[in-house]
Amino acid sequence: MKKIITLTFALMIAFATQSYAEMRFGISAAITEIDASGTETEGGEKTNGSADNSVLIPSVFAEYVYSDQLSIGLDFIPMTADVSNKAKNRNDVETSVTSNTKSTTTAREQKANASLKNHLTLYGNYKLGDAFYLKAGIAAVTLETDESLGTGSKYGNEDIFGGVIGFGMEQDGFRVELAYTDYEDISLTSSVARAGVTTNNKIDAELDTFALKLSYLF
Repeated sequence: MKKIITLTFALMIAFATQSYAEMRFGISAAITEIDASGTETEGGEKTNGSADNSVLIPSVFAEYVYSDQLSIGLDFIPMTADVSNKAKNRNDVETSVTSNTKSTTTAREQKANASLKNHLTLYGNYKLGDAFYLKAGIAAVTLETDESLGTGSKYGNEDIFGGVIGFGMEQDGFRVELAYTDYEDISLTSSVARAGVTTNNKIDAELDTFALKLSYLF
C-alpha cells in the first residue's frame, strides 16, 4: 500500500508541473452499496455465500486541472467500511468415530466479517461539455478479515485493486456523481486446516461497489 501511495503522489506531482495545472481540493459524501459473494472450500466441500452493506462514506480529494477538459485527482476515504451489515455466524457439528468405535461430536461456532480500509482512488475526469463529465480510475484498498473460528484459523488481510468508471455533473463547485468499482478477484487461504483435512480452507470472493456521491470543491 505504501508503494501505491508513493506512485500516486509522484504522478500527481508530474501533472502539477504542467504550465496549465491548477490545484483544487474537495470533500465528498457517498451513499455506497457494497456487494460481495464467494465460495469457501473446506476439504472437498464448497459453501457459497454473499454479503452486502449500505454505508454513508465520506472522503477528501485533491485534484489538478490539467486542461480545459481533463483533471487528474486522488480521493482518500478516512474510515473503515464493513463489507457486511452484520457478522456472519455459523454453528458446525462434526461427528467422528474413536478407537473404541464410539462416535463423538464436536460443536464449533464460526464468526466472520470483513472490512475495507485505507481506500485510495486515482482518477481522471473528462468533460463532455460545460457541466457533464466521465470518470475512470484505479482504486486500491486493504481488505481486513475479522474472524473467530472454532478451528483457530485466521485468513489475514489482503491489498486489492479495482477499476472505477463513473458519470457526473459539476455546477458552481458542486458535483453529483454515480460511480461503479469492480475489484479484482480475492483469494484467501486459512492459516491452519481443520482436523482430519489435509488442505487449508480457501475463500474465493468477488467484490464491487456502487456509489452516489455529492462533492464540494474549494
